[in-house]
Amino acid sequence: MTVIRLVEPDDSRALADLLVRNRAFLAPWSPIRAEDHETADGQRRDIDLVLERHRRGESVPLVVLDDAGDVAGRLTLSGIVRGPFRSCAMGYWLSEDRTGRGLATRAVAAALRHVFDDLGLHRVQAETLVHNAASQRVLARNGFVQYGLAPRYLEIAGRWQDHCMFQRLRDDPPVSSGDRSAPLG
Repeated sequence: MTVIRLVEPDDSRALADLLVRNRAFLAPWSPIRAEDHETADGQRRDIDLVLERHRRGESVPLVVLDDAGDVAGRLTLSGIVRGPFRSCAMGYWLSEDRTGRGLATRAVAAALRHVFDDLGLHRVQAETLVHNAASQRVLARNGFVQYGLAPRYLEIAGRWQDHCMFQRLRDDPPVSSGDRSAPLG
C-alpha cells in the first residue's frame, strides 16, 4: 500500500481539518503560524508554494496516507542540494489518532527510498526537539544516527529550542527487518 504521495491542491481541506483537530497535539512541536494556516485557503496557498519549490527541484512535499488511503499527515523533503553535497532535510507530522501504529516509520522508510533511489542523494538530515522521544524512535528504526545537538535551533511553540540532529547516509548499513515495520506494498 502507498504510504506517501506528492501533495495535491485538493488535499487542502483534509489537511486543514487535520490541523484543526490536532491543534493542541501539534502545538508543542510546531512554530507559531499565521491565523489562516489551519484553513482550507491557507493550506491551498501553502500547497501552491511547496509545489512551486518542488517544480524547481528544491523540495518534495508529500502527504502521509493511512491504511484506508486517507491523508494522515505530511512529510516534506526540503533544502535539496545537488552537487557534491547531495543532501536534504526531512520533517514530518501525523494526526494524533494515527500515531503509535508504525505509520510514521513506514512513511520515513518510503521517503528514504525516494531520496536514495530516485533523487540520488547521499544524505538526509532530520532534527527533533530534545524531548521528542517518539520521533527519535521513528528515526532510529530507519537507521538515522544522532550526530549532534543544536542549541536554540528553531523557534518552536514561541521560543527558541534545542534540537537533536540526526542523519542517514545512503551507504549506511541497511536497517535489519526486525528494526522496522512491515515493507510497503
